[in-house]
Amino acid sequence: MYQQILFAADFSEDALRVGERARDIARKCGAKLSLIHVVEDVNISLGGGYELLPVLPDLPDEALLQESRNALGNLAQRLDITDAGLWVVNALSTKEGIIGAAKDHHIDLIVVGSHGRHGLALLLGSTANAVLHGAPCDVLAVRI
Repeated sequence: MYQQILFAADFSEDALRVGERARDIARKCGAKLSLIHVVEDVNISLGGGYELLPVLPDLPDEALLQESRNALGNLAQRLDITDAGLWVVNALSTKEGIIGAAKDHHIDLIVVGSHGRHGLALLLGSTANAVLHGAPCDVLAVRI
């Protein structure tokens, strides 16, 4: 059975439904549930030919990270989860943030929402698909 479950929250309207699924599985298994939100690092080094572009400020700043922490805490309250780990991670991509946390914390199951995209939309990138193919553990993609 699962002992460490990670719910990857994106704060969309459907996040609550995905979180409910993660919470219910954790309760049935007696597992510890953690919630994660990844703030992607948007700082990109631009090479030659782009010298005239304005320099982007260092992002994310502490205000953005704190806003994400508050939103994650609010989501945990709405899910009636009082003992969950709440992690806000800054990473190059959402996939890297989720997979890195799963490895660092010995997660057995990652729960993510999936829009069920097909064809070209799937090829262009889906967080659920990326996590599924890179995760060190089971992944539950909840269709939303």
